[in-house]
Amino acid sequence: MPHRVRSALSAVLIGLACLLAPLGALSAWATYGIGDSGRYEAAMAPLAGDRNVRDAIAAGIADGIMREVHVGPPLQGPVHSFVRDAVRSFTHTPAFRTAWQAANRAAHDAVMRSLRDEGGGSEGGEGGHGRHGSAQDSDVTIDLAPVTEQVKRQLADDHMPLADRIPVEHTATTVLRSQDAAQLRKGFQVLEVAGFWLPVTAAVLASTGILAAVCRRRAVLATGLGTALGAALLAVAVAIGRRLTLADLPDGVSRTAAGAVYDALTETLRQVSWLLLGLGLTVALGALLTARIARARQGSAALAPAPAEQPTQARA
Repeated sequence: MPHRVRSALSAVLIGLACLLAPLGALSAWATYGIGDSGRYEAAMAPLAGDRNVRDAIAAGIADGIMREVHVGPPLQGPVHSFVRDAVRSFTHTPAFRTAWQAANRAAHDAVMRSLRDEGGGSEGGEGGHGRHGSAQDSDVTIDLAPVTEQVKRQLADDHMPLADRIPVEHTATTVLRSQDAAQLRKGFQVLEVAGFWLPVTAAVLASTGILAAVCRRRAVLATGLGTALGAALLAVAVAIGRRLTLADLPDGVSRTAAGAVYDALTETLRQVSWLLLGLGLTVALGALLTARIARARQGSAALAPAPAEQPTQARA
């Protein structure tokens, strides 16, 4: 094969591999990180101890309770402060961690069922969830009544007046709107299919491109730099996604708590991007060092004096 053809083929293969590497990391994260219930719960579990998340949950539950408990203006402020302090105290208990895990498990199950376009009716009970509407356009909801029930028990234990009369209704809380689910469904399904094959394809293309190159050391250098560049772009995309997500939040939602949730969900993806960046730079640096060593050896061999020829003795 002519050298020009080999060089062009190698460049195309290496370019595709460097392009697919960050996409492969994204698809693997969506499939084996977000899509897996065990890993999702493991990522969200530490947030039960996050101060911003606890404060946001305490404020939301306290406001919900005050909407159901009708208190006159003279007592409304003190009662609201008492309820909020009681709920905040509840967020430090093991019962809150159990409720937090149950709510996250229900929300994850409901969202995954919607994104994977699986049918199913509404469900109640602890962590109940449902999809209201057709399979293609429906809001994904969860029922947080069990959390309110546990808060009610905590308030009763703290001897809050009228705590036993707090109504615990099965109120559907939307976690994914239908228009958002329709936009995310196709993309998520593609990422799930590509979760295994994209990383494998990227590795095969990179290896083939290096083997087909005329100068393999230069091909390794290009592969390392391209991988590092793709990883850097992936890290930038995660940061931009965080900013856009927080900017699109509705009023009344704590941005610090939402930022903590976003960071917990994307922690693995950020770690992979930094790992790819370090790996790419290490490979590129190794290629540069081996190239310099090879040139130094060639230069020393060229400058070495030729061995003197021994004079031939004339035959007698």
